[in-house]
Amino acid sequence: MAGRVVHAALAALILALSATASPVRLAGRAEPIPAFVLQNAPLSHLWSQEQWWPSDVAVHVTHMVPEVDFKPVAPAVTLGNVSSLGSDVFLTSKDDVNTQPAWITNAAGQPDASGKSTAPGTIVLVEKDGGVLDAFFFYFYSFDHGGTVLDIEFGDHVGDWEHSMVRFVNGTPTAVYLSAHSGGSAFTFSAMQKTNGRPTTYIAGGTHANYATPGKHCHDLPLDLLCDQTDAGPLWDLTLNFRGFWFDNATQTFSVAGGAVGLGAQEEAAEGAGWLSFAGMWGDEQYPVLEHGQYCIPLGDTDECRFSSGPTGPIAKNLGRTTVCQHDDDTCTVATSL
Repeated sequence: MAGRVVHAALAALILALSATASPVRLAGRAEPIPAFVLQNAPLSHLWSQEQWWPSDVAVHVTHMVPEVDFKPVAPAVTLGNVSSLGSDVFLTSKDDVNTQPAWITNAAGQPDASGKSTAPGTIVLVEKDGGVLDAFFFYFYSFDHGGTVLDIEFGDHVGDWEHSMVRFVNGTPTAVYLSAHSGGSAFTFSAMQKTNGRPTTYIAGGTHANYATPGKHCHDLPLDLLCDQTDAGPLWDLTLNFRGFWFDNATQTFSVAGGAVGLGAQEEAAEGAGWLSFAGMWGDEQYPVLEHGQYCIPLGDTDECRFSSGPTGPIAKNLGRTTVCQHDDDTCTVATSL
């Protein structure tokens, strides 16, 4: 009897020490994403003339080499080791992006008639005070076609993370945020268009910015010189194929959620959740002038270039935000109508 007591105490001590040494374990949780989250997840229309379709981030990294100052720092990268790379790392294409290889356009990622893409989306859940649960729906593409101004192309880059977020309070959806370029827009849940009770969103051609209505959306420049186009093109239901995670804002750690479906679920066990913590860039560093056809033109106070740097990932999207908006300040307006 005494031996069993000592053994149990020793086991408890080892468990406590191990938990103290590993905040990832403290934050770990495996419960599935709640049904109410999936039942109220956005349904998204991609542009009918889209040429750069959703991509699987696990496939994307196989075409990358980690670089700092345009010099390799490792021979290859996977979702298993990317989190070990520094925040100054750019995941850089092995291919000349001007050739637009198949992995960049990724026609295989075009959703089928049911809305399912072979490219898993990423769902991240964050619990907060007051019964708040923020459900982030991340969309990844291997290339962003920035747009044209006076028929001159600007803002292309390798890698493209976009997201929408639905805020739940005690299980009830109350608001939706849609990322777009350097900002985004927020609406009450009731204001959104619905498809089978789920909020309907529209993803712009090339830039993959998210909007609540179809049509033309001009941004960033005066005189409507730079505009996104959206319409009721192919429907993408991210809940049909996704990787699912929980994020603990106190420890800044991710853990794998149970219940993911499709290819995303098959990959999750081997990949883990650490890759979401990579703080570097998921695409090339902005090219020097003339490299890959790069050019830069003064527009206002800045130089606008054909190619810009690749984006940061989910860890940099202010998952712990208090307001609905990503910038999380007193300018956040939640519109009550479209």
